[in-house]
Amino acid sequence: RPFAVGMHTRTGIEYIPFHAECKLMGKVENYLALILKFMQESLKGIVKTSIVDIQRMEQIPWIEKTPSQVCLLTDLMKFIQNTETAITALANNPNAMKNNLDEQKKSLTSLIKAVMQNLNEETMAKVMVLIKSETHSRDVIEKLIQEKVSRIDDFVWQSQLKAYWSNEKDDCHLNVCDAELWYGYEYLGNGDRLVVTPLTDRIYVTATQALHLKMGCSPAGPAGTGKTETTKDLASAMGKACYVFNCSEQMDYKGMGDIFRGLAASGSWGCFDEFNRLVPEVLSVCSMQFKCVTDALKKGESTFIMEEKKCQLDPTCGVFITMNPGYLGRSELPEGLKALFRPITVAVPDFEMISENCLMAQGFED
Repeated sequence: RPFAVGMHTRTGIEYIPFHAECKLMGKVENYLALILKFMQESLKGIVKTSIVDIQRMEQIPWIEKTPSQVCLLTDLMKFIQNTETAITALANNPNAMKNNLDEQKKSLTSLIKAVMQNLNEETMAKVMVLIKSETHSRDVIEKLIQEKVSRIDDFVWQSQLKAYWSNEKDDCHLNVCDAELWYGYEYLGNGDRLVVTPLTDRIYVTATQALHLKMGCSPAGPAGTGKTETTKDLASAMGKACYVFNCSEQMDYKGMGDIFRGLAASGSWGCFDEFNRLVPEVLSVCSMQFKCVTDALKKGESTFIMEEKKCQLDPTCGVFITMNPGYLGRSELPEGLKALFRPITVAVPDFEMISENCLMAQGFED
């Protein structure tokens, strides 16, 4: 009888074994749901193991043993724990944050030195992504010192994306301000991650608040400013599957309804690129369709009715729309649809400031 024992990434350089054999029997939709359950349980078990391993193992052996997305999650948990401990200790030890910064720089330097070693392809990919993550962590600590943050509930710290392990619920949750979102355990492989900038952090705050308020999020701005990529990167940090849909004038309300139902039932995130390219007739129906989803989310229901069809609802689903305002051939969103999305304006980056930061980073590496 056929059974599955693990997962490979699309690139084929990472493999994760299941915690048990998954029997592929019966109807396809049944055993695919079982595979999904095995994927989430296996990743959750690996995260629990990694939380212990990161404290007792050397850096490179731990990276070699641990899958890429679990490396990033566990490393973020460790950074959050160390920083909050340092902030709390400031009352008795004024140098606590500076000591934490030195430890962070030491960890980052060892990762940079590891790149110069003869690592295999899989480990090299993990180390490169961890360098991006730890560089941002270093910048966050420097900002906390600069802003003279002395309390955990200070907004400068609260506005950061933070990961914690809840012993009470035996699960991982991520917090930004008062928004608390549980990790999705979607296997994402060892893909790349964005370099986190202050703008990325601001989009994270708006997007997580939108999800917390059971709304959609609408980043708007010129092309090439990172609206879609930031949404995908936040989904990766949350362990969620994110599907990108390029909207066009040919899309009709039936297709949009099917997409909304699919996202709601699977708990996935959908990012609709150039949403205002849809024709006004479709946009007006979309406002009714998405309102069905948001109303059910606010009521805490597990099912909802859309266009006389009963649909399952996973409360962790999310909808993001990106727009390029002012372009020719773009529709104005109906007021009823605007009210369902939290907007954020994304600006073109300041390239002079980026060049200056790159030179500073280069000086640190040298």
